[in-house]
Amino acid sequence: MKIFSAQQIKNCDTFTIKHEPVYSLNLMQRVADSCVNWISNNFKDKEIFYIFCGNGNNGGGGLALARIMYHKGFDITVFINESENFSKDAMSNLMKVKQIARIDVFDFNETQNFNFKENAVIIDALFGTGLNRKANKKEVDLINFLNRVKLSKVAIDMPSGLSADHMINDNTVIFKADETLSFQFWKKTFLHPETGIYCGKVHLLDISLSEEFIVKEPTNEFVIGKKLIRGIYKIRNEFSHKGTYGKTTIIAGSFGEMGAAVLATKSALKSGSGLTFIVAPKCGYGILQTTCPEAKYIDGGENSNYHFDINNDSVVGIGPSLGTAPETESAFMDFLKSCDKPMVLDADALNIIAKNSQFLKKIPTNSIITPHPKEFERLFGKTDNSFKRLELGREKAMELGIYIVLKDHHTQIITPENQVYYNITGNSGMAKGGSGDALLGIITSLLAQNYSPKDAAIFGVWLHGKAGDLAAEKFSKEAMLPTDLIDELGNVFKSLA
Repeated sequence: MKIFSAQQIKNCDTFTIKHEPVYSLNLMQRVADSCVNWISNNFKDKEIFYIFCGNGNNGGGGLALARIMYHKGFDITVFINESENFSKDAMSNLMKVKQIARIDVFDFNETQNFNFKENAVIIDALFGTGLNRKANKKEVDLINFLNRVKLSKVAIDMPSGLSADHMINDNTVIFKADETLSFQFWKKTFLHPETGIYCGKVHLLDISLSEEFIVKEPTNEFVIGKKLIRGIYKIRNEFSHKGTYGKTTIIAGSFGEMGAAVLATKSALKSGSGLTFIVAPKCGYGILQTTCPEAKYIDGGENSNYHFDINNDSVVGIGPSLGTAPETESAFMDFLKSCDKPMVLDADALNIIAKNSQFLKKIPTNSIITPHPKEFERLFGKTDNSFKRLELGREKAMELGIYIVLKDHHTQIITPENQVYYNITGNSGMAKGGSGDALLGIITSLLAQNYSPKDAAIFGVWLHGKAGDLAAEKFSKEAMLPTDLIDELGNVFKSLA
């Protein structure tokens, strides 16, 4: 699914109005209808709604929403800014609302002394994506007040005060929603931690915007959806054998930290690797043979890995709890210099490379690195926020010719072609040691199965998150473990097949 800027979304609205054709007022009605359907299905226990409407098209949609909800039997109160001019369509809907005697209409100034009833819902239809100025004092005071009211809150289009495309300033005041009803598209700010926190749970509502515009309009930013994943996923040929699905070699583990090697190996096995090898120190031999009997063990040293005996036709994933002992660093750098095939790098492999910026240039072209924010910082430098971190990641992916899987709540896959794919599977239950080790194993296995580096990264991150969602449903976010995630990979593949 494409991510468009606020201007592109506005252009899509305009194109739809012109080429469908449809009156702008009727498009506003579609917005309202889609919101009413969602609200009716999700707030069946609520009867009272307070709708705060701006003077532009978002407010016009809120006024249309107020009218339709009233006719469906809800108790509706509307708040507006009487002192500002309304857009043509917003004014048309305001006149229709004022003709309904049972809908009370108040000015924003009356909010402070208003008696809000319990078990009601506040609906924010103030700005949407259309705000191209700073909120004035009256609007800022209103948003601050509404954020203090202890009621369920729904934002229409996006939380008022939030930009669709950019990081917020420190002093920006933003409506804090529990649910956000967005139309047709994800906005970029929904997907970053500093701004997404204001959105609550995001729901995409289809308002039948022009498919022709959506297909033709260019963008370099996407959300990973089921349609994309189904296009990537390769159904297994019945006349295949273990050699068909590649050789995966995991290089991981050190004394006292063999769990990471187990998790990476198990996830590689569970995600389809034909033949799986694990290079690990002798101290972990018994653990690995017991927990991962399907994998072939290769001796990497005594208590740490310092000699890598790798098959030339194997795809390597390296780093989980590898350690940074001098002999390991030396052996790893010699190995890196001798390789020209794409590999997957994580954890201590990245920490070793971070010690010298010249080491970055030794990473083979089309390799995949999977840093969390701190590892990214050690590799490429500190940034002020996740938006700037993403931009730096794009520069480095193009410069080095590699794929960067930038782990976050909505992990970003950055390609050398300057594309970004945001993942929306996964949950906070995966914020546990070992989750990243599982991801390395999954991506390496997919790369070994002849998925392209781009597809392996996208599919691997989505699989990892989807399995995490199934594990959270079964065990809870608090109690789920990375091993539970790995065990759910089979159910994810079954859902695709």
